Amino acid sequence: MSELHASLLDTPILAISLTLAAYLGGIYLFERMGRPSWCPAVLLGAVLTAASLWLLRYEYVDYQRNVSWITLLLGPATVALAVPLYQQRQHIFALWKPILCCVPLAAVLAALYAVLIAWLLGAPPEVLASLAPKSVTAPLAMGIREQIGGSLSLMLGGLLITGVLTTIFVSLLARLLKISDKRILGFALGVNGHAIGIVRAFELGPTAGAFASLGMSLTGVFTALILPLVWRLFGL
Repeated sequence: MSELHASLLDTPILAISLTLAAYLGGIYLFERMGRPSWCPAVLLGAVLTAASLWLLRYEYVDYQRNVSWITLLLGPATVALAVPLYQQRQHIFALWKPILCCVPLAAVLAALYAVLIAWLLGAPPEVLASLAPKSVTAPLAMGIREQIGGSLSLMLGGLLITGVLTTIFVSLLARLLKISDKRILGFALGVNGHAIGIVRAFELGPTAGAFASLGMSLTGVFTALILPLVWRLFGL
């Protein structure tokens, strides 16, 4: 029995099955809970995955290695977001000036406040590098991490927490400030909450989804170009 258990843990079959089951389980629980914005399906799926790894005594390093090919799909999935962008191109072209003005400021603030808080709390350089790309979609964030260093696990955890908190706070602030424009809400979700924010934006409608895709793409490109240069400039 122990040999069978060890064999399963060493093959992609169990890791991929756990991932897909957690994904479907997360969606099921999300629907049963009434689709709450404070608890997206991806968070439920992550909790189910973590619980499964703990119950099976499955080392995260082995799990990560066995599901590595799934991460290759992140790139094509990100590129596919160009479809809603094209469908909403008239709305986007009409607002290109305020969009281009907002993106650099938003991207800088998104990286700066996390690094600053961690630095004030005495975090080492590896933690700072892991948190800096927290508002960028995973494929780009992994590329940035390869240039500035940091922990992959901590970086992915930062991405998950950032995405979840973005969906919560954008919803709360929208109610508080009485903002109902789907373009603004979608753009804020994409700039700050990357792919998780996009999922929430598409729940609001195709226009919000397109602007979230645009915000995530521009923030990702700007951060990928600027952050490694700033990191080297300050000798971090």
